[in-house]
Order: sequence, then structure tokens, then C-alpha cells
Amino acid sequence: MDHRLLHMLVCPICKGPLTALREGARMELLCPADRLAFPVRDGIPVMLENEARVVDSAHGEDSTTPQA
Repeated sequence: MDHRLLHMLVCPICKGPLTALREGARMELLCPADRLAFPVRDGIPVMLENEARVVDSAHGEDSTTPQA
């Protein structure tokens, strides 16, 4: 994913900044304020609240299942 795109994207809920989070082949965009990780599929960020997963910390550890 292009780093310039990352600087232009914000969280769709709080409009806060996002951080790129990479775990192996999986990449997500993390909103530390809302503790949500938005998936990136085929290089395209999926910025939908119902597609995000809840994370327990600001760095994405101890994640739970996708938000309903």
C-alpha cells in the first residue's frame, strides 16, 4: 500500500490518524483511539466499521473477533 495514501486516510468513525499494522502477510490500518483495525485486501483499505476488528491495545495485540 502506498504510504502517501496512508497519510490521506483517517478513521471513518473518529476522523483520527491511522497507523499501518503488518502481521506476516496481513496488513491492517489501526485507529488507536477507537481500538479498531481495518483490513487491507489486495492493497485496498476496507474502511467499514462492520469489517474492522477490535484490538485490546494500541499495537494490535490480543485481538478479538470482527466487530458486529
